[in-house]
This record gives sequence, C-alpha cells and structure tokens, in this order.
Amino acid sequence: MPKPSYIMTPFRESQIQAAIVCSKANGLQIRVRCGGHDYEGLSYASKVPFIIVDLKNLRSIKIDTKNRFAWVEGGVLLGNLSYQIERESRNLAFPAGLCPTVGVGGHFSGGGYGTLLRKYGLAADKVLDARIIDANGKILDRKSMGEDLFWAIRGGGAASFGVITAWKVKLVRVPKIVTVFTVNRTLEQNATDLVHRWQSIAHKFDRDLFVRILITRVNLKGNKTVQAGFNSIFLGKIDRLLPLMQESFPELGLVKEDCMEKRWIEAVLYFSDLPYGSTLDDLVERNPNPRTYYKAKSDFVQVPIPKYGLEGLWEFFKDEEAEAAQLIFAPYGGRMSEISESEIPFPHRAGNIYEIQHLVYWNEEGNKDAERYIDWIRRLYKYITPFVSKNPRAAYMNYRDLDLGVNNEGNTSYEQASVWGIKYFKSNFKRLVQVKTMVDPSNYFRNEQSIPTFST
Repeated sequence: MPKPSYIMTPFRESQIQAAIVCSKANGLQIRVRCGGHDYEGLSYASKVPFIIVDLKNLRSIKIDTKNRFAWVEGGVLLGNLSYQIERESRNLAFPAGLCPTVGVGGHFSGGGYGTLLRKYGLAADKVLDARIIDANGKILDRKSMGEDLFWAIRGGGAASFGVITAWKVKLVRVPKIVTVFTVNRTLEQNATDLVHRWQSIAHKFDRDLFVRILITRVNLKGNKTVQAGFNSIFLGKIDRLLPLMQESFPELGLVKEDCMEKRWIEAVLYFSDLPYGSTLDDLVERNPNPRTYYKAKSDFVQVPIPKYGLEGLWEFFKDEEAEAAQLIFAPYGGRMSEISESEIPFPHRAGNIYEIQHLVYWNEEGNKDAERYIDWIRRLYKYITPFVSKNPRAAYMNYRDLDLGVNNEGNTSYEQASVWGIKYFKSNFKRLVQVKTMVDPSNYFRNEQSIPTFST
C-alpha cells in the first residue's frame, strides 16, 4: 500500500491552513481522514506523493438543546455524537448512520443515511452550516463560501472541495422509548416469500417504522441455508407497534416476545456493529473493531425483484466465498420521497423503494485470496443487473466502488469521470463539476474519484 510522506494530526484550523499551503508548494496532495471507513481507502492511500491530515483531534461537540442544533468538529465519530446528544437530552437525536466508528466528515458530506431516513431524511439534509478550508487556505463558512459550494459539500463529497473542520447540524426529536426487534427467517421458514412481500410494502410503512433486511448464510444442524433477518426500529412503544405490524406486514408474524423497548441511545447500540456485550461507553471508542478485509457495492431498486430473481440470488450464498457475505436491504419512502433529487447532490429519492449494500468479507491476507472474494461479489453484481435501477445504474457515493471507474491520478476529464459520476449523482454531477471549477480551478483537492474540473 502506498504510504504518506507525512501524517498530520492538527489541533487547530491554522495548522490545516499551513498544511495546505506547504503541501501545494512541495508538490504533495492531501488526503483527509476523519474516521477511517473509506471503502476504497482513498482517505489514507494514494499513488502520488501525499500527506494525510487526520482530524481525530478535532472532536468538539457543542449542543444547543433549546434551539435544537449542534456544532460538530470534523474528527467526531457518529457513536460519540449520538452519545453526547443523549447526555444533553433523551428526546433529541441526529439522523446519522449505524456504525459508531464512522467519522462525521465523510458521512455528512456523502449523504449519510441511517434508521431515521424514512422519518427525517439524510444526515446531509440536516446540515445548516459548515467551516471549510479551501485550496487557498482560506477559512469559509456558509455565508462566505456561497450557496453553490454549500450545496456541493452536502452529498457531493467534501474531499473534492476542501477540508471541513466543523458542521452545524439540526437535531431531530425522538421519543424517550423506542422499540427494536430482529426476526430471522431461513429459506425453510418462507424467507423468499417474506422478502418478496417486504419489497412491495416496506417503503409504504408508517414513517416511524424502519424495517431493513440482512441477508446472510447460516449453518443449521450442519446444513447451509440463507437467512433473512428483519431488523427494525419503531419510534414508539410495543403496544402501538404490534397492531401497526399486524396491519402492514402480518406475514412476518411479529409477536410481543420478539420486541424490546429501549432508550434511543440503547437502540443506537443495538443497531451498531460493535461486538456482542458492548456497552454504551463503547460508542465513544475510536477503534474497537478487529481488522477485516472486504469489498462492497451498492444498488437502488425501483421495482420489486421477482421471486425467481431472489432465488437466483440465494444461489450465490452456496459458494465458499459467501461464508461471511451479506446483503443489506434498506427501505426508502417516507421523507426520502418528498425531498427533490436536486435539493442536495445526493439524488436517490422518489422512485426508489430500497437500496442494497452488497458486502463480502475475508480474513486472509494477500492478493490471491482477495481476488477470489472480489470476483464473487462482481459476479453477484452482474447477476442482479436486470433487477436494479437503469440509465444510470445508480450507486451510493459513501459506498465508494472503484470498479465503476477511476480517475487517472485525479486528472480525468469531465467526460471520463461522468462514467462513475452520473451513477453517484445523476443530473447533479454537472453542477458539482461547475462548483469544483469555480472554487478549485487548479484541481488541487483530488483523488481517484474526485469531482473533476471542466479544464481537466
């Protein structure tokens, strides 16, 4: 892996300003690291000389419960943000992602969705202001950067435009008690019919109800089979949830014993990927997870996949490479269908019934082992092509996928970059390029999938 010439961990904005000026003078690129979940490693690797600016020391959170907003520095992790908000108020939250070790910088600037997306939309939809250091080393806020740049950094990827040191975000209301459940069904327990039914109804549920599906392979009594885990949070108590589920999704057979009432912050822990037995205090840890290798892809579904399509998908889970593979079906609808696709750069709104994250994991080191697993997920991705969005086949930028196209050391032309850019941003891509050309004409902030300028 290419190594940086330097790693900088600034405590102040002035140190980042100096890093930009000095790096430009010495022919070095900058890669900004906030949390470390970059799916393709673009925040900490480069094939050209570069430095890493790691924002881990910029972790201040200032919460105004009366006016329901917070200023969050760029090095804060999602788990810590939820934890600190809950300490101030049990009725407030922020609609961010599920994994607590994701950094707010990349998450907010790429869109950022979690269990509250049907109720409140994306993290980027709730950004009110930001502080960004541009390619000239100037510190700008919303007023001084202008509405075009402010639009671009809320879903278009901030790494193409500068270094964001802080975000002002709007907090949302949640009840003091919410309900969670996970109901697992295997193929032998009618999982195919349940998944097929879920596709037609999950995006129409009451917007207080979020039910996603986790598709995995399990071994039951020595037999390998596919399991669909219906993983849910409801913004209310069990006595309101049960009749709602009986009306909306009676086929699942949810009963009171499947459900648990929790505080919001406890539900955040329930949905996190932290090891079993983790506590609320673990939400504030930076690196609690073991090192793993993985490859991910994403898709958006607009028409339910027919049963034969699902059955063909399950066949892939018989392969050896699928031992730790996972598909995550996340429902849309609700607030997501009400926001215009041009409101921010994230365009995947009305018309999408759910989003799929394809994941494959492995433990072995070495290119030979990696290629075997990567080939598996590429074959699965090819198989599902007829069943997902078209013209373009859309993708989510926060699930970065270099298979979609790679810039030539960040100097790819607009036409070349459109191959992947339109998949991530649809018709918003051209406006992003216009903003990039205006604020960073020399294309200093660039990576393998950064927004290009028209001049390159």
